[in-house]
Amino acid sequence: MDFSLILFIALVVTGIIVLLDHFILAPRRRLTTVSSENIGGNTEQNEAYSDRNMPLYVEYAKAFFPVILLVFTLRSFVIEPFRIPSGSMYPTLNIGDFILVNKFHYGIRLPVINTKIIGISNPERGEVMVFKYPHDPKINFIKRVIGIPGDVISYENKKLFINNKPVSFEYEGTYMLPRDNGSRTETDQYAEMLSGNSHFVINDPGVISRGTRGREIRVPEGNYFVMGDNRDHSNDSRFWGFVPEENIVGRAFFIWFSWDSVNGGGVNFKRIGNSIH
Repeated sequence: MDFSLILFIALVVTGIIVLLDHFILAPRRRLTTVSSENIGGNTEQNEAYSDRNMPLYVEYAKAFFPVILLVFTLRSFVIEPFRIPSGSMYPTLNIGDFILVNKFHYGIRLPVINTKIIGISNPERGEVMVFKYPHDPKINFIKRVIGIPGDVISYENKKLFINNKPVSFEYEGTYMLPRDNGSRTETDQYAEMLSGNSHFVINDPGVISRGTRGREIRVPEGNYFVMGDNRDHSNDSRFWGFVPEENIVGRAFFIWFSWDSVNGGGVNFKRIGNSIH
């Protein structure tokens, strides 16, 4: 089950119990206390006796409801944490990075159903975006926005073209790409420029270019074309198509923790606190 749905269900259940106790159960307990112990009209004493006889499930609901409400609100409308499970965004994001995603950057959405109710901004080229995988919305993906509605995209011989113009692409040396078996592969690192902002991407010289197969692809309205920074090892829009606007989750902006699971484990302190560009 989706964690947002689990939180929502927990919030509804605890909220109903709290309201039920406030309007029905607690008054009944007070009446029972008054009749059985003859306390009289002392309201504070009645409430004390009522709390003493409070059922355990009501006590837990009252304790957890404000915590769940706070977490649900922050996670649904402000910031949501994610963990990077794959290497498709090397060198920008490593396997084991724990990131924060700005949920309101692209607008305020209703939780669980993810329907936008207030628009704030639209994804721009070069931004790192989290979204629900179009072919299985239960899975979250993270990629870089390459094309916005109306753009014409082509990717041939490991070079990116937007609206028939080559994207600035400068060689920056080598990057040792980690492998699942603990080894590393030497790849080529480039500085790519999108919308005036630079970021690094890598190309694996041992892999044949995975491109758009000679086609120019126009991004339709309400959709976005995304790619991983690890260009030869990324499952992205080149293969499964566009990201609909309604699938957007938010913009990734910060690494708050990093666990180096590739090199035997351990905290990667150098990555903690880095912004995502």
